[in-house]
Amino acid sequence: MPSAWLLPEHIADVLPVQARQIEALRRRLLDRARSYGFELVIPPLLEHLESLLSGTGRELDLRTFKLVDQLSGRMLGVRADTTPQAARIDAHLLNREGVTRLCYCGPVLHTRPDGAASREPLQFGAEIFGHAGLEADLEAAELALDCLQAAGAGTLVIDLADARVLRGVLAGVPLDGAQLEDLAAALADKDVARLEALGTAGVPQAVRSALRELPRLYGGVEVLEAARRVLPQRPLVKQALDELAWLESHLKAAFPDLKVGFDLSELSGYAYYSGARFAVYGGGSSVALARGGRYDEVGAVFGRNRPAVGFSLDLKALADVVPARPAAAAVLAPWGEDPELRSIVRRLRDAGETVIAALPGQPPQTAAFACDRELVQVAGRWVLQARPEPPHALSAAAAPSQPLAAAPSAPA
Repeated sequence: MPSAWLLPEHIADVLPVQARQIEALRRRLLDRARSYGFELVIPPLLEHLESLLSGTGRELDLRTFKLVDQLSGRMLGVRADTTPQAARIDAHLLNREGVTRLCYCGPVLHTRPDGAASREPLQFGAEIFGHAGLEADLEAAELALDCLQAAGAGTLVIDLADARVLRGVLAGVPLDGAQLEDLAAALADKDVARLEALGTAGVPQAVRSALRELPRLYGGVEVLEAARRVLPQRPLVKQALDELAWLESHLKAAFPDLKVGFDLSELSGYAYYSGARFAVYGGGSSVALARGGRYDEVGAVFGRNRPAVGFSLDLKALADVVPARPAAAAVLAPWGEDPELRSIVRRLRDAGETVIAALPGQPPQTAAFACDRELVQVAGRWVLQARPEPPHALSAAAAPSQPLAAAPSAPA
C-alpha cells in the first residue's frame, strides 16, 4: 500500500523558501500589470465544461480534468487555462464598450505534465479585449517583458511568429481539420520528413514548396526578407510579415538589449491563435518563461466576438530560474508577560516589522528570516540592538542599541 503522504506524480507542496519567492513575484507582477491599467479578476477553479473548452481547440480539452457535478449532474472542468474565463468575464459580466484590460493569478491543473513541469502551475496572465490594432499586441508583449525584467530574469529573448503565415500559404487549399492539425504539428516540430509523408496530393506545387521552406524560416530579422522571397505573394502573408516587422522595431526601441528572433513555423496551438504570437526566454532556461499572442475568436462562444490579445506564465517555473530574494529582515524577541515588552512587540509589528518571539523552552526558529536585531533588556528598559552575528548580510546596517520606551506606533 502506498504511503498516505505521497502526492500524485508532478504534484508537489510549495515549501516556505520557495513560497516566499513565489509570493514576492506574484506581488511584483500584479503591481506591474496594475501600472499598465490592468484590473485583477479571480475566476473560479471549476466551471461547466462547455464554458471552459468552447473555442479553445483539442489541445486544451486533452489537458483538462473532468468530473460530474453532484448538484446538477452536468460535466465540470478544472481549469487548465484562465484565458477563456477572462473572455467570459469580459463578454458577460463586464460587457463594457471599448478596451478592457484584465489580469489574474491563480492555480490551473493539467492532466499531463509539460515535460518535467508541475501539473499544477500558478498561472499569471494579462488580457486586452476590444482593440484589434497592433498597439494592443505591442502592449501585451511589453508587459510580458517588463514582468520578466522585474522578476530578475536577466537578458531576454523574444521569438515572434504569426498564425496568418500558414493560413495565407494555404489559402484556397481544401484541407480538413485533421489534415490541418497534422500539418501544423509537423511544422511546429520542423519535421520535414513528416511533412512529406503527410501526402499533399492535389496541393499546388507553389504551396508544397512553401511548406517545405517554412521550417527553415527561423533566425533574426533577415528571416522576414527571406520569407518575402520564398512564400506566396498573398495579402495575408504580406500583412503578417509587415506586422511582425513593426512589432520587432517597436520592441527593440523599448528594450534595446532585447534579442528578437522569428520562427515562422512555430505553430503549436495553431487553431487557437489568430495573429501575431510570441514566446519569451530568459533566466538561462531553454523553456519559454512566457507565451502569448492574439486570439480574437476566444470570446465568440460567449456571444461577443471581441478582439483579444494577451500572455501568461507559470510563477512556479519562473521562481525556479530567477535569483532568490534575500530573507526578510526581522527582530528576535524573548517571549514574556512584561506589559512593556508586549506593547513594544505589538507596536513594532504594527509598524511593519517582523518580530519573532522565542517561545519558552524552544530554540528560536529564525532560519527563514534575517534576524539582524533583537530586543534585550538593559538597565530595566527594553532596547533594540544589532545581533552579534547576523545570519544574513543586509543592505541596511542595524541601528545601535536604543531604548524603546517610545517604540513606533501603528501607522494611521
